[in-house]
Amino acid sequence: MTLLVTGSLLAGCSTQGADGGSPQRTEASARTASPPPSGGATATPGFTPDASLVPRTSKDGQRLVESVVFAPGDWGRGFVAQDPAESRPGTWAVLDDGCHWDREKAPRGVLASLSRYSLLPAAGSKGAVRVTAVATAHSSALGADEQLSTTLEEVLRCPEQHPRADSRITGLNSLGTPFGAREQEYADDSVLEAGQYVDKGDAAQPYRWMVARLGTVVVAVSVTGAKGHTEQELQQLGGDALGQMLVRVQQRLKVK
Repeated sequence: MTLLVTGSLLAGCSTQGADGGSPQRTEASARTASPPPSGGATATPGFTPDASLVPRTSKDGQRLVESVVFAPGDWGRGFVAQDPAESRPGTWAVLDDGCHWDREKAPRGVLASLSRYSLLPAAGSKGAVRVTAVATAHSSALGADEQLSTTLEEVLRCPEQHPRADSRITGLNSLGTPFGAREQEYADDSVLEAGQYVDKGDAAQPYRWMVARLGTVVVAVSVTGAKGHTEQELQQLGGDALGQMLVRVQQRLKVK
């Protein structure tokens, strides 16, 4: 079974349910999202982790996320670390009321979260491609599920977002796909966001944010395009990375 991110890319979802679970999704302004291959990695449908291996402490969670999150060399030949190369320990990314991204102290229920930032430098007629790989270990599956619910809601709340002072992401649309829907058989739940990234007044470039949950662990990748790189190329880059990170989660949590 090959990892797929399929179906229509949809704008919008309803508000989160009172139980903190996934919100009901409504379909609006659909577009087709091509299925990126997994680069040879496969994920097992309906994966059930070994309960004894699921992280229960911050130390265990940190060990897991460090082993799962892509480093520059995992992305492919030519990728190097950005500056900074990774996030501060004990923090996670938060979208504030003004739609600006920042890092804050991880809340109770988040055992560990790690982001690593990599770059394919500009070469010849092609611009630099920026990528991020993230993993977050929660103390419960409900907490992990709530992270994906919040991800969907943030696009409704902030269709334009500011990852840093001199850049913005515009025209964001999102699609939430739980296990079993639209051929999604690689994760308990998934979210795909697409928009345009504008940096320091430069021309807008394609942006993708792909998120998936397996039990208590959430993995995600972002890909920011550049001149000379096709959307299909960027979609495949992100899909391959997400699929391989999910396989890493399974390998570390499966019954021995």
